[in-house]
Amino acid sequence: MDENLKSVILKRINRVSEGLQKNNMEFYYAETKEDVPGIVESLLNEGDIVSSGGSMTLKQCGVIDLLKSNKYKYLDRDAVGIDSIDQLYRASFSADAYLSSANAITENGELYNVDGNSNRIAAIAFGPKSVIIVAGYNKIVKDIYEAQKRVKMVSAPANVQRLTCATYCFESGKCISLNSGDSEISTGCNSDARICCNYLISAKQKHKGRIKVIIVGERLGY
Repeated sequence: MDENLKSVILKRINRVSEGLQKNNMEFYYAETKEDVPGIVESLLNEGDIVSSGGSMTLKQCGVIDLLKSNKYKYLDRDAVGIDSIDQLYRASFSADAYLSSANAITENGELYNVDGNSNRIAAIAFGPKSVIIVAGYNKIVKDIYEAQKRVKMVSAPANVQRLTCATYCFESGKCISLNSGDSEISTGCNSDARICCNYLISAKQKHKGRIKVIIVGERLGY
C-alpha cells in the first residue's frame, strides 16, 4: 500500500479506536489479515465454546480455520443440517465467545449491523460472554447515516448475490429505497427473500470489554 494512503487510513483507524474505547469496547489493530488469528487466539481460552456468524471476513482471515482446530468447541453452522440450525443458533447464546464481522463501524465507535434471520445481531447484543468483531478498514464510515448507505449500496447487494436472494438489490446492485432518496433506516423492498429485516446499533456498552473489535489494515468482506 502507498505510504501516504496508509497514513491517512491509520489516522482514521485511530479515531475509531478512540471512539470504541469511549464506548467501553476493546480495540485491537491487525496490520494484515494474517495477523488476525493470533489476536483472536489471545482473546480465547483453550476449551472455550465458540460460535460465529456467517462472515466472509472471518473466512478470509483464517479465523474459521482457527475455530475449527481442536483447541475449541466450535458450534459450526456449516456442519449441521437445516433441521438443526435453529438449535445451534440458540446454543450460541450460551457460548463463551461469539465471532462476527460488522456491516459498518463509525468513527464515533459505533457498530452497525443489519440481519435477516437476526441470530447474529441477537448474539452481538446479548448472550455470549465475549463478542469478537473483525473488520477491514473498508467498513469504517463517518457516522450512522453513512453506515445506512453502506449497507444499502454495498453490504446487502453483495450478500444477496452470495446467497442468491430474489430481491431488488440482487437485480440492480442497490437498495430500492435509494431511488426515491428515502433516508429512513428500515425502508427497502417487499420481497420475502429480503435480508435487511432487523437493525442493531451498538453504542456505549453497559458491560465494559465484552465486545472486542479488531480492525484490519486491509479491505475485507462486504
